[in-house]
Amino acid sequence: MTTPSLASRFAGRPLALAPRALEPLLAATPIEARSDLALVPRGAGFSMTDSGIAVVPVIGPMVSRGDWLTELFGIGDYASVGSTITDAFADPATRAVVMEIDSPGGEVGGLFDLTDRIRSLKLETGKPLWAVASEAALSAAYAIASTADRLYVTRTGEAGSIGVVAIHVDESAADTMAGRKYTLIHAGAKKVDGNAHEPLAPEAHADIQADVDALHEAFVALVARNRDLAPEVVRATQAAIYRGQRAVEAGLADRIGTMDQALAELANQLASPASPSGRSRSSQPHRRNPAMSHEPKVRVSETETEIETETETVEEAVALSPVVETPSSPEPDPATALRAEYAEIAAIAAQGVRLGVTVDAADAMKKGIKPDALRRSILDSLATRAEASAIVSAAPQTPVAGDSPIVRRARERAASKS
Repeated sequence: MTTPSLASRFAGRPLALAPRALEPLLAATPIEARSDLALVPRGAGFSMTDSGIAVVPVIGPMVSRGDWLTELFGIGDYASVGSTITDAFADPATRAVVMEIDSPGGEVGGLFDLTDRIRSLKLETGKPLWAVASEAALSAAYAIASTADRLYVTRTGEAGSIGVVAIHVDESAADTMAGRKYTLIHAGAKKVDGNAHEPLAPEAHADIQADVDALHEAFVALVARNRDLAPEVVRATQAAIYRGQRAVEAGLADRIGTMDQALAELANQLASPASPSGRSRSSQPHRRNPAMSHEPKVRVSETETEIETETETVEEAVALSPVVETPSSPEPDPATALRAEYAEIAAIAAQGVRLGVTVDAADAMKKGIKPDALRRSILDSLATRAEASAIVSAAPQTPVAGDSPIVRRARERAASKS
């Protein structure tokens, strides 16, 4: 009886797989696969830390859907990974998810759907998603890792191999030596293209190459979107593998760290009432939300008896209140940044009181409301007040440091009329 091999499963299928894993995987027998590849059984599920962090393992080579052959070899599948991550996000006890990745990649089929599913779960739930390449997030596994808000790689860990490969096995010479001759009876000129019992025809080779090129472009676009990189930068890696610090320098990872370090830092971030999602690359471009492109601005009319509103960009509305200038480098530690944010919220609340708008600063801090959002809330309240003249009459006659520019502008205009 012939020992089954994975060549029959993978031959002719586009793969997002690290080169060094290709030959051993295709030649492996079930016993060899289980001992050499050290795979985690399918359906391993996720674990939960005391801090409410769900840890999802993404280990070993992967296929789109598992079957008896892949189960025999102990190979993982995208369907199981997707179900586990969905369950992790849906668990009421989950506050964040971390993917522990050690995989050379796998099939292209099903990969893009899985990454879109993971990205949607992250956005819909609002729960942070981090990943750790411990020790490898390569090819298809890197596509999965790229969906994370923050990606760690260990000092010896690897990331990258953003490429696609397809295999054709020509067994015609072996058939001849074995005394076998295959006759393929078919309809449709391309029906048997790429079969193993004939040399690969130039036309068939060109078709497979075109398919691989198109899938590679889709892979590049996926990583560029998820990692906020230009497609040209991703394409220029030429499917190279980057180890440790080199992966960070190439923009493929965010920082060096182990699984324990990632869990500790994420737990500390979750303990903060107002914590960012975690991506820390300084090269990340500013993205403007079109839905928030306009906000009301309050101004005192020429008669000083009513308030009118006009629309302007968010950036201009935020500029109405004083903003504390902070040095661009070095970045403050989380505790210092949090204290500064709380102080700014308290100052905004005090300004609101002087304008006749009551703001619960403690509640804003508890809910994680950002200073900019609090400013916009006060502006909205002022824009809808019926008795606009209170802004002028209640304003103190002597300028006070930290007063809202709205009050200063109203006072200056009133003084010019007197």
